[in-house]
Amino acid sequence: MGYRDKNLSSIERAKDLLSKMTLTEKIGQLNQHLYGFNIYKRNGNTIELTEEFCSEVDRWGGLGVLYGLYRADPWSDKDENSGITPQISMNAYNMVQKYVIEHSRLGIPMMLSTECPHGHQALGGGLLPVNTALGATFDDELVEEAYAACGNQLKDGHVDLALMSVLDVLRDPRWGRSEECYSEDPYLSAQLARSAVNGMQSSGVYSVAKHLCAQGECTGGVNASAASIGERELRDIHLQSARAVCSADVKGIMAAYNEIDGIYCHANKHLLKDILRDEFGFDGIVMADGFAIDALDKVTDDNVASGALAINSGVDVSLWDSAFTKLEESVHKGYVSVETIDQAVIRVLKMKFDRGLFEEPYMKENMKAGNYYGIDKLSAKLAQESLVLLKNDDILPLEPNDYKKVAVIGPNADSLYALVGDYTPPINDGKCKSFLATAKDYFNESTVIEWLDPIWNTVEKDKGRLGSYDLLIVVGGGSSSRYEGVEYDINGAAKEGASLMDCGEGVDIANLYMQGDLDRRARLFAGTPVLSICIAGRPYVVEELEKYSNAFIYSFYPGPYGAEAIWKLITGKNDASGRLPVSLPRSASQLPVYYNYKDSYVAMKYSDLPKGALHVFGEGLSYGKLRYGEVEIAVYEDRLEQLNLNSSQIAVTVKFEVVNESNRDCVAVPQVYIHRIGGGVTSRNRELKAYKRVMVEKGQKQIVSIELTADKFYYYKSNMEYGIDPCTFEILVMDNNELLGRGTLNVKYNSKAIG
Repeated sequence: MGYRDKNLSSIERAKDLLSKMTLTEKIGQLNQHLYGFNIYKRNGNTIELTEEFCSEVDRWGGLGVLYGLYRADPWSDKDENSGITPQISMNAYNMVQKYVIEHSRLGIPMMLSTECPHGHQALGGGLLPVNTALGATFDDELVEEAYAACGNQLKDGHVDLALMSVLDVLRDPRWGRSEECYSEDPYLSAQLARSAVNGMQSSGVYSVAKHLCAQGECTGGVNASAASIGERELRDIHLQSARAVCSADVKGIMAAYNEIDGIYCHANKHLLKDILRDEFGFDGIVMADGFAIDALDKVTDDNVASGALAINSGVDVSLWDSAFTKLEESVHKGYVSVETIDQAVIRVLKMKFDRGLFEEPYMKENMKAGNYYGIDKLSAKLAQESLVLLKNDDILPLEPNDYKKVAVIGPNADSLYALVGDYTPPINDGKCKSFLATAKDYFNESTVIEWLDPIWNTVEKDKGRLGSYDLLIVVGGGSSSRYEGVEYDINGAAKEGASLMDCGEGVDIANLYMQGDLDRRARLFAGTPVLSICIAGRPYVVEELEKYSNAFIYSFYPGPYGAEAIWKLITGKNDASGRLPVSLPRSASQLPVYYNYKDSYVAMKYSDLPKGALHVFGEGLSYGKLRYGEVEIAVYEDRLEQLNLNSSQIAVTVKFEVVNESNRDCVAVPQVYIHRIGGGVTSRNRELKAYKRVMVEKGQKQIVSIELTADKFYYYKSNMEYGIDPCTFEILVMDNNELLGRGTLNVKYNSKAIG
């Protein structure tokens, strides 16, 4: 049999196998209809397959992709007693795969897809800080290393497809899924997306990058709502990450729930074919989001037609919907051709051959817990680098022995799950502790530490009580924890008003107040030394809390080892090195507050508010003192001519000295921005084009050189060509939102990017 011949190429084997398949078998390869966590029942260490699973395999004569076999969280209702632990992972996986192969007429194995938005959402899964925290690190190399470690765990679990949230850009912090974004900035987002995909795929596990496209531009901050933008904004902001992961040869892309200018992403042929495949060169599979194809009924009024519309538009593999199960009916009605079905099936089959599933379909040993792969150490390091110090009136670093009586206030102080974000499995690692529990490791036994949150209302009535403490530590923010009685929609999103969860998928908010109204009650803290920490998945309104605090730290969900990282920063064992990946508003009414607004208007200018965001993208303090020397900017204007889009030709070199004048090691994070003047279309206030994370040892200095390639200056011109018209570029070098140096590049000719 040709497809069994290992000497043939994957595409040759796939075509031969396709020629032997019935239409039903083909459509079965495109359906990812099952909740994988529901296909088994566990009794002790024994796994029994459900009738639903067996019927699904028998219906299609096999199975294309199985979602979430390992998933464990409150929605899946799987824990250490009912889910698949690492110790039984081999037997569970092999049982499922064996049934699929033995009930496939042609012996076709299944692929396994798994959620990995910030680590493996499984029992024993290694977890990282959420994406927004990774954005605060500005550390591409560490992000890549961390995802390679996660990929090694997935590979040992025989996972084929890691579903990774890497494409969304945070443009409205009211959106509950803000934590899944790296940044409000498209360049930083794209760099980290590429790093995450490179890391994952270096392990041998394929990445399915999600979501395409513009979910972060949601109307009013409401999940899955319309992105009311034109193609220039789409390309400037939201497609940069997709282009970046395609350059990294990403193997999968997941379409987004939203619509763009009236066209759902799952029905957007221009997006999924013209741009993604023809322009970006993507040749992997396009996967649907959960039940998103069924949502096309709103524009077709016919579920059979919805499946046809999606596959005709470029979707290859479904997720839970019913529409793709009706593709055979779509063919018979003439809604979709067999040739279109075959194109999608070929992609799935080729991927299975590429992955070697026909030769090695089974696990040979159990998957290990995340710590075995070093994910815990990488997670802890990322947490340390992600913390952003925004205010310090010489109270930090603390000397814990100086305080005899400490009050800890705030709902996030004693919650482990408030540190880790949405899409989190049960955490049973004894090394992971809450902020309050970790505090006891840093103070003397004689120090009295009281958590006042349970009696917060009493404290408000008796303000004088707070004055009896030497130090107030306020731990506010929000929570994406699903572990406090959440109700779920059919796709796993939290239902409105279900619990104390105020962030995460399905939890969009109109106002950006922290839990417990800490910002609006911050006046109560006046007169006592206050250290405030905001642990959050999104930007919150924190102006009043910061005003009444002597020091203020912003921590996007830092992961299971986040509490230890925060205490190491507080006590000076580590320096502060994070930079804001997203701007913080003064009020929800001020939105949008992203730094890269258009020159065509004066942004964030209201008569009843101070101008500008409270804190701007790129801000972040250090304990040490770094002095930047004179910035030298060398411009090579002639190199911009006749260059193609992929040119690595250097157009600008930025060079400067960084001197550490303190007695501790410090990290500099210089950022290079450009601002275009002229050029025929509106420019942005400034645009990030390069950055570097530089460690400078105490008392030492470093020469830093940052290069900008010619393509960094290309933009979508008035005719939507990608290139340059005559204009002037300002080149700005900044750190902590402070201007370090400025240069100018003049372009006197027209240029069009090729390639």
